Amino acid sequence: MSDAPLEFFFDFNSPYGYIAAHLIDDVAAKHGRAVDWKPFLLGAVFKVTGAVPLPHVPMKGDYARHDFARSARFHDVTYNPPADFPFSPVAASRAVYWAKAQEVGKARDMTLALYNAALGEGKDIAGPDAVADAAAAAGFDRDALLEGLQAPAIKEQLKTETDAAIEREIFGSPFIIVDGEAFWGVDRLDMVDRWLQTGGW
Repeated sequence: MSDAPLEFFFDFNSPYGYIAAHLIDDVAAKHGRAVDWKPFLLGAVFKVTGAVPLPHVPMKGDYARHDFARSARFHDVTYNPPADFPFSPVAASRAVYWAKAQEVGKARDMTLALYNAALGEGKDIAGPDAVADAAAAAGFDRDALLEGLQAPAIKEQLKTETDAAIEREIFGSPFIIVDGEAFWGVDRLDMVDRWLQTGGW
């Protein structure tokens, strides 16, 4: 059986991605797998697919807002989105790639800190300073992160990762790839668990 990491694609504006971020490590660890956390920009994907954020879709919007909160309660995850939602996830996403280059384990902690700040505490994480605060709480140097956010290589990496996600037809968040098999949505985590257990069906 493969020991390759699960690829976990998410956007910081995604409530379902936020819930999955609290669950994915346990699912992977149960089967001796790691998780490769990969933020990407759903806004760029929507330009290709013509989709819009769920809360803005007629008829689906009210249901989606209700289900975001209900799904969070079901999984015992605090959900309190910011007033300015959706927000720009660019700085937070760049920060994850910068942090992964420093220390992968701490990058995961920083990612959860950012997600919790935004969708659990209703804080604005669109700006570099707010992102740096979360990075500092996860043990990273605040000034180093602020400098890293402006690095051309980090800016390019987020663009490259988003383009690669589009090329792989990753159209939503969360999106999980297990040994080449794609699963979309937090409600597919039970299926991911079974796939890892059985090797597929």
